Amino acid sequence: MSDIRVGVLALQGAFIEHEKMLQQVGAQAVEVRLPQQLDGLDALIIPGGESTTIGKLAVDFGLLEPLREFARHKPVWGTCAGMILLARDIGRDQPLLGLMDITVNRNAFGRQVDSFETDLHVPALGLEPFHAVFIRAPLVTRVGDGVEVLARLEDGSIVAARQGHWLATAFHPELTDDPRFHRYFLQEVGNLVPVR
Repeated sequence: MSDIRVGVLALQGAFIEHEKMLQQVGAQAVEVRLPQQLDGLDALIIPGGESTTIGKLAVDFGLLEPLREFARHKPVWGTCAGMILLARDIGRDQPLLGLMDITVNRNAFGRQVDSFETDLHVPALGLEPFHAVFIRAPLVTRVGDGVEVLARLEDGSIVAARQGHWLATAFHPELTDDPRFHRYFLQEVGNLVPVR
């Protein structure tokens, strides 16, 4: 078993699917609901869900500042709602970590019925397209200095970005059978080496 311990924020949303994917790539998954559960973790994933609910619960559980402090030093990946929480600007007032120099449009595609799947060209993952699942997804509308765009839709809309040891995806890699984004997070973004 790998010594890599990756926290998954388990306040609300699709955290169990991330845990299964982490186990598949050889990392230990640890559910995080309280500040002390961040101790000893090598990285953290903030899953999809309702960003307003996750933000409110993070405030209620005294997690917002500990999450911010953790992310200053360690790799953090936000998927869908997690991308919103990582962003510096979302055009409205709600609790955010506000770390990545990106502007995000929440629910950019509309309601649940407007969810979709598509193949993305993600050079960082290799030549094979990545099948992405978008559920009430956000979009990155602006990137600042030091932010690398990893994937776009055919119309040019930004759906994955990286800034140093932070990663944000508008879609849900944990809802596929493809572990490449989880491996990329651990190996390239986190400089951690999973068992498989």
